[in-house]
Amino acid sequence: MTLKAGMAIADISPEKGEELGGYPHYPRHNTGVHDPLQAAAMYLNNGTEEIALVTLDLLFYSKKHVKEVRERIQKACGIPEKHVMISCSHTHSGPWAAGRLDIESLEAGAQQPEEYVKSLNDKIVTVVESAKKEAFEAEFTSGTAHCGAESGVGGNRRAPGGPHDPLVSVMAVRDKEKKIRGIFVNYTLHPTFIHEWSTVCTADYPGYLKQQLREMHPDAVIGFSQGASGNQSSRYYRQGESFDEAERVGRILGKAADTVLEHAAWSGELPIRTADKSIELELRTFGTEEELEKKVAQDKKTYEELYEKYGKSENREEYYLWQNANLKMLGSEDQLGYVKMQKQGMRIELLTDENPAEIQVIILGDTCIVGVQGEIFVEYALYIKAMAGYEMVVFNELTNGCLPGYLYTPESLVEGGYETDTSMLGEKFGRHLVDAILDVIEETKH
Repeated sequence: MTLKAGMAIADISPEKGEELGGYPHYPRHNTGVHDPLQAAAMYLNNGTEEIALVTLDLLFYSKKHVKEVRERIQKACGIPEKHVMISCSHTHSGPWAAGRLDIESLEAGAQQPEEYVKSLNDKIVTVVESAKKEAFEAEFTSGTAHCGAESGVGGNRRAPGGPHDPLVSVMAVRDKEKKIRGIFVNYTLHPTFIHEWSTVCTADYPGYLKQQLREMHPDAVIGFSQGASGNQSSRYYRQGESFDEAERVGRILGKAADTVLEHAAWSGELPIRTADKSIELELRTFGTEEELEKKVAQDKKTYEELYEKYGKSENREEYYLWQNANLKMLGSEDQLGYVKMQKQGMRIELLTDENPAEIQVIILGDTCIVGVQGEIFVEYALYIKAMAGYEMVVFNELTNGCLPGYLYTPESLVEGGYETDTSMLGEKFGRHLVDAILDVIEETKH
């Protein structure tokens, strides 16, 4: 049977007043929409298997909501639950779509933005239904472009020049008139050009990436998913923290993505295979409350001293000194909050909602799509890409849920830093997850 594909898109921007995620230590409430947040769906059916890929312009999306939406999609249009993959862009200027834990008010537990999420869930179901309903005879292509740190867009945020993933991964469909109807892009870079000073919702640089591609392909639905960006950002590479800078980077990446389409090999035949697995979370332990209170006090003192000295400096090296000290202080505060929570005997809702962790793999011809719930360090993704045995591997983090913290490497735990300080996950869990991912990928070959 000829491949059929369908595309659909919906606006998921929040109302004014909705709390924005991304910088939990700096509470912000939405004052408007700078650029619309979107849910995009790509439906594929080769006559034997059907799948739906969904991208959301959100920080993350709770596993319990994913479960509800998948069940509704299967009931509404027959796509099996585990054939639906829901991935986030990780914009830090969108609404919460998962439990928001207020470290300073632990008694409140994990707060859920119920009204927004209810509307969001409805829109996701509708956008997948629409994509299937509007399916057309199609051809598929995939490929990668190169856009690394040398392009001035981003790279390793823990160590300038450290490991990073320069690949812009593209999957696209076109109709029988050879008109491109859908483009899904994956790239590894925190969308944090817009910081806590902003109170408007924005997709950050992925929004401009999509705008660039829409200008080139006006009939296409564009989606964006985040790669393994646990330790990747623009910190040491950006020219500023502004919408202009987000646009500069987004357009560079959009143009890079389009080069894949300029030289694409299209096919109306597309083998589709799926596999999945769940793995129990492994949690870490922290110091005593007394030890952590001392650590918080010291880290706060260091930060205040550096900010007093360099806070108004325009020198980038001096900026990094106080900014990294601020992150270290915030990490210590989070650790203290976790210990207080455990001491009170509270059930950590953010943990129970996300456990066990799901691994989802979808094979489209020679393209392997890996979906994991957490923010994962790029070293792990690079290893998986090298070992997978597929021509192209699209690594989607923050997919089908969100884990309580970064999936860091054991080496980074020794080094310390914000990512390791704030993660509830055990030091061996990242390695165990990687092994499980490779096992699932191997299943798809038999």
